[in-house]
Amino acid sequence: MTIGVALPSGDTAEAVNIVDELVTQTRQAADAGLTSVWFSQQMEHDAITVAALAGRAVPGITVGTSVVPIYPRHPLLITGLAQTAQAATGGRFVLGLGTGAKNWLEPAYGIEYPSPIKHLREYLTILRQVLDGGEVDFHGETVRAHAKGFAASLSVAGSSDIPVIVAAMGRQALRVTGELADGTIPFLAGPKALSGLIVPEITKAAAGRPAPRIIAMAPVVVTDDPDAVRATVDRQYAFFRDIPSYRAVFDAQGVDSAGELVIAGDEDTVAAEIRRYFDAGATEVVAAQSGIRSTEERLRTWQVLGDLVKR
Repeated sequence: MTIGVALPSGDTAEAVNIVDELVTQTRQAADAGLTSVWFSQQMEHDAITVAALAGRAVPGITVGTSVVPIYPRHPLLITGLAQTAQAATGGRFVLGLGTGAKNWLEPAYGIEYPSPIKHLREYLTILRQVLDGGEVDFHGETVRAHAKGFAASLSVAGSSDIPVIVAAMGRQALRVTGELADGTIPFLAGPKALSGLIVPEITKAAAGRPAPRIIAMAPVVVTDDPDAVRATVDRQYAFFRDIPSYRAVFDAQGVDSAGELVIAGDEDTVAAEIRRYFDAGATEVVAAQSGIRSTEERLRTWQVLGDLVKR
């Protein structure tokens, strides 16, 4: 099994230096036998930078972003950052992108939020042209890029092919992702949502291309008090009910809230639930929020997940 973890995982509030702490936790993940670490992008630390630093400090483990919103970052900026991270990590970086949420990002940045599906298609088109080594002269409705005549300056020495993953869950986003990216990294999409919606939709869209990666991300905690974990996740993630793409995967799974999608319980319970995601078509699973209650539970969870990888 290919299993990774998402960072921060819920237990970094007391960190003196967040970068040092995330590098330490990356090393702990590698020591536990996990295959990858994925860094979220919020308003504070920069996920691509942290991934580059952590990947360089901890040999062997794959590092990625889960995810960097494409609004309002220009694709030429992101391709430069991603190639730098790929060079820094010796080819172990994965670029995870997402459209973001208008109600959060537009007020924060003060820039009009574009049509998300159109913007995703145009953004990925530019991204692919740059990462494939071609010249860019693209004038879309939501984004433009002109780098024709000096394409060599868009390449970073030491970088290699960069997998591009999108946090796509709705049908339109999955179609664009299947056509232009390398896979999807849905959060809070349970096994039924994977097998009934996400896997068939993106697989159909990717016809004629390599099979897409399906990286399922969910809160995972090995704990003696699963009800308390579910209640905590429900409180923290209540806002997801009002985001259409999350509402769609909740409905596809037959649940009403994030707490119902938490994988929590003892070692055997968690291991069995993880297997259900692979049975539903996931190629990889990423455990989020493992330290939502304590570092002890996080490390206990990572050990169980690492053991699954080794089987």
